[in-house]
Amino acid sequence: MQYIQHHIRTILGSYEGSLPLSHYLRAYFKKNPVLGSRDRKVLTEMAYVFYRCAKGLPEELNPGEKLPYALLLADSQLAPVRRLLPEPLQELYGLGFRHNAAVLAERGIPFDQDRLFPYPLPLSEHISKEEWLSSVLQRPLLFIRAVPHYLPEVKAVLEREEVPFEQLSLLCLALPNGTSVEKMIPAKMYRIQDASSQQTGTYFTMGNDDECWDCCCGAGGKSLLLKERAPHARLLVSDVRASILDNLAERFRLYGYTAPEQIRLSAADPAETGRLLAGRSFDCIIADVPCSGSGTWARTPEQLFFFDPASLSVYSDRQKAIAANAIRFLKPGGTFLYITCSVFHAENEEVVQHLLDNAPGVQLRRKTLINGSTKGADSMFIAVFSKNPAA
Repeated sequence: MQYIQHHIRTILGSYEGSLPLSHYLRAYFKKNPVLGSRDRKVLTEMAYVFYRCAKGLPEELNPGEKLPYALLLADSQLAPVRRLLPEPLQELYGLGFRHNAAVLAERGIPFDQDRLFPYPLPLSEHISKEEWLSSVLQRPLLFIRAVPHYLPEVKAVLEREEVPFEQLSLLCLALPNGTSVEKMIPAKMYRIQDASSQQTGTYFTMGNDDECWDCCCGAGGKSLLLKERAPHARLLVSDVRASILDNLAERFRLYGYTAPEQIRLSAADPAETGRLLAGRSFDCIIADVPCSGSGTWARTPEQLFFFDPASLSVYSDRQKAIAANAIRFLKPGGTFLYITCSVFHAENEEVVQHLLDNAPGVQLRRKTLINGSTKGADSMFIAVFSKNPAA
């Protein structure tokens, strides 16, 4: 246990939040190959638990003092974690967040949820700060989307392996966090995709003959949803990262689709997009824009821990630039979908209003925050615009 304590102190003392925690830990374990698989699992659990809970504990405590209380509050399911707790706390292990928060408060160590996010930044409609922060303190579920014709086989494997699951929609299955689904089910039969992200596909209304552009395609989750709904639609994907485009093409091939046309570009740059897309227009444009990711911080609690409120205006300005630039290529009568995984007003409703004020002929058809905070899922925002045929 002293060995584990040494490594977690090193991790917490050296990690600064500039990389995703998962990437940092992967590099750390590579530099320390003596750490076995169980050691890596325990250290990963401890690090995520710390960044999930530590800011809610009294500020006068140092990271080493906060860690055991964070482990207790997080109610870790890893048995070795219990042995890392001081003996007086071990009897509380497994009794749940609310119970243990009350016990710690009685012992003079109050947990204050508001300390997790002390900034006066307005959130989007249909979600409260309390429910959002409560969801960040909970481990999210693992969601998969079954490839349609493999759904019966996917469910049969889960049942045979005695993995509990809930079918939330036709193809969306919710599994316990940490399920090693990749060891049970061939990759071609499913894809990992959050339930709220899957739900955005219900807003896609493109037809089979449409020309579509996914202007910030990332890993291709929305492009694949589009392909399922309109298999014969002509799809262009773009991103600033060549490696992302390569990975997207490989994912398409994995699921039996022809890789879409792709262009490497910055959708925020009017000159570049104008040059590369000269003379083109689209029936449907998806703008799943880079954002703070605040709707996904239950999965990446380090982003909440290291959040800089000054970054929000940077994101918002970039989102306005991407949306206003991309919508120029929308055909009259076409559909534009603006999507974020943020809960902040500045990245959602504010950008919607910017488009309405600055994009001639554009009308808002609907907007909503898909609130996943009560079901162990991410929260996402989507706004659907149309372009006046006379524009």
